[in-house]
Amino acid sequence: MEWLFIVLIVGYFLWRMMPGKEVKTVTTTDVKGMLSDKTKQLIDVRTPAEFKGRHIKEFKNIPLNTLKSQVGSLDKTKETVVICQSGMRSAQAAKILSKSGFTNVINVKGGMSAWQG
Repeated sequence: MEWLFIVLIVGYFLWRMMPGKEVKTVTTTDVKGMLSDKTKQLIDVRTPAEFKGRHIKEFKNIPLNTLKSQVGSLDKTKETVVICQSGMRSAQAAKILSKSGFTNVINVKGGMSAWQG
């Protein structure tokens, strides 16, 4: 019975980290074609230290731990692209944005670890 409890707990946390159904996923190659599109919001949810070390200049740094408090400063009608180091925190950010009423959220698969630029 103990194993069932462990499986349920692990499953719950994995489910919480997955983006919602309405969240699209793109590759870093796809992102390169989006950088000059001013109709999109580009958000990097890594820590300020990570962002300072290496980032894509078109992305705005809004760390994941501050995203909920800054949602009001973002445009819910714009397509919003989120990136982090590996894709896990940006998946969490995408879920937060979706639950906050953003209807067009894109998570960058592989994050900055996959970025060649």
